[in-house]
Amino acid sequence: MKTIRLLAYHAGQCDPKRCTSRRLERLGLMTFVPRPSALPSGAILLTPESDRALSRADAPRAERRGLAVVDVSWKRGEFPKVPQATPRALPYLLAANPVNYGKPFVLSSVEALAAALVIFGREDEARTILAKFVWGGQFLTLNREPLDAYMGAKDSTGVVAAQAEFI
Repeated sequence: MKTIRLLAYHAGQCDPKRCTSRRLERLGLMTFVPRPSALPSGAILLTPESDRALSRADAPRAERRGLAVVDVSWKRGEFPKVPQATPRALPYLLAANPVNYGKPFVLSSVEALAAALVIFGREDEARTILAKFVWGGQFLTLNREPLDAYMGAKDSTGVVAAQAEFI
């Protein structure tokens, strides 16, 4: 099984020293695209603006088309439209990064990607990218129970039902 291709449009809005997607790109673990419209058609795009939760059922599409994030500052609140991508929202999870530690739904790019990989049943890939950050392993520890529940759900409806247990 080959690894899922990780992609990002980076808007240049964050602190370069704390930017998790920049580090992943520098290490060759992620590919940047020059604009949102350059993300591959049909790629799974992690976005809080989706009305459908990410689930294990999305894994085959991510394996074929890629798993993407739009790296923008949470403080600016504007996520560009990416109509060619397949939007999915992550369920309830807590941030482990030093900037937003313990805050629900405010994940860094690497946390979002790692969560998706775990939900897809690819925890080794998630550990690989999280290992590049001192606090990375803490993300899995902090969210172990919900991630296991989401991974066990067969579809988006099951993920939403599992999420109710943790909110």
